[in-house]
Amino acid sequence: MDMAEINHELTNMARRLADFRGSLDLAEKEERMAELEQKMTEPGFWDRPDESKKVIDESNALKEKVNGYKELADAYDDLELSYELVKEEENEELKQELEQGVHSLNKRLNQFELNMLLSEPYDKNSAILELHPGAGGTESQDWAAMLLRMYKRWAEYKGFSVETLDYLAGDEAGLKSVTIYIKGHNAYGYLKAEKGVHRLVRISPFDSSGRRHTSFASCDVMPEMEEDVEVEVNHEDLRIDTYRSSGAGGQHVNTTDSAVRITHYPTNTIVTCQNERSQLKNRETAMKMLRAKLYQLKIEEQQKEIDDIRGEQKEIGWGSQIRSYVFHPYNMVKDHRTNREIGNTSSVMDGNIDPFIDEYLRHSMES
Repeated sequence: MDMAEINHELTNMARRLADFRGSLDLAEKEERMAELEQKMTEPGFWDRPDESKKVIDESNALKEKVNGYKELADAYDDLELSYELVKEEENEELKQELEQGVHSLNKRLNQFELNMLLSEPYDKNSAILELHPGAGGTESQDWAAMLLRMYKRWAEYKGFSVETLDYLAGDEAGLKSVTIYIKGHNAYGYLKAEKGVHRLVRISPFDSSGRRHTSFASCDVMPEMEEDVEVEVNHEDLRIDTYRSSGAGGQHVNTTDSAVRITHYPTNTIVTCQNERSQLKNRETAMKMLRAKLYQLKIEEQQKEIDDIRGEQKEIGWGSQIRSYVFHPYNMVKDHRTNREIGNTSSVMDGNIDPFIDEYLRHSMES
């Protein structure tokens, strides 16, 4: 970049910081932070775990936004100072450092803006993600396994941890179903963009004739739910079965009836967990999964009522894919909701899905 371009970038960043400051209402947030800090010093505060957790969570969320903004503003001030120095001295080394600083701050501003979009209930929570292959046997089961690897790689890049809660292997390759727990701040807020049907077009490695196949797999994403969330679960409506685990995990998985399956009769919702040696731990995890699914159903019912009022008709089925991954006759991954395209399919399958998530979140806020 020449100095005029750098100046233009700095002007844009100043405008964005001003917009952030206006939307954040820093004075109000700092006042609220002070109130919460005062609450934490009150006698008996730590004796009320549920209440104290809510206060701490709110305080941390406010600090993340306020301190995050201040760090960005400080970084911008440093760049402005560097810009003035480079103008005076015309030092090439300083200019290169300035360019790198501009690129770095732009990335940080984009990430901060994206985090600000994650303001809906439970966006900050960890996520429970399920994958199910569509019709097509081994081909679609292999596709579901490819998606599982993609999401695990994405989580790794984000610094999130991944735990497999339930896994049913495919007949010859791939998987019949899988449920994973992705733990990390804003995991659900990001991954809700992935909910829907994913379509693959490729030359099948399982077809001896080398023909092109189209496969589908569905991705469902739910937030991890806290115990105090208002999701009504009557134990009279539940059937709890135990059985021996069948997935990977060592010899211990087959020695006891540690796996748990819970059926919720009113909604015909079924969840299973076979991750732990302990039946009790699997039961606790399965109940969390059930609460998350029931919450998701509640949200979907509310959305359906809104759509009915608006007269919207949304087709649900294997033809309503959110994204297509084409490996043949060309390489392209396209998100059909935002029209975002990436030509490097290998990069996407290796976990580079942030451009799609970013575009979807921004698109959702605008629509």
